Amino acid sequence: MLVKSKSCDMKILYETVNIFFFAFHIGLIFFNLFGWIFPKLRKWNLATLGLTAFSWFALGIFYGWGYCILTDWHWAVRERIGLATQSDSYIHFLITAVLPVTISEKLIDVVTAVLFFAACLASLIANFVILKKH
Repeated sequence: MLVKSKSCDMKILYETVNIFFFAFHIGLIFFNLFGWIFPKLRKWNLATLGLTAFSWFALGIFYGWGYCILTDWHWAVRERIGLATQSDSYIHFLITAVLPVTISEKLIDVVTAVLFFAACLASLIANFVILKKH
């Protein structure tokens, strides 16, 4: 009879949570960027953009500009299963993990900020300007 150890169960749990964070975080990034396109999701998109801004800027006062609580939690999970993370930026981490390229983390941060503010502007327009026309 095989007996599983508790540490084996925890490793499986952390590996599952690691996969969850990848899926959830990537989904949230795409929803933040494009959720404003879909009329029924516009208010939710504005809310998630607001929560992202709160994490980046309000929590960022205490933890550093651009702080993301999801990234922090994901890094902690990856550390528990022995996976090193070489980047402070989640987007930079994703790009360098998927593409065989070397890209400056600063450049990725700038592009991320530009796209975030563009999505915020689009969401505000979609929620308040377009909504008033209808």
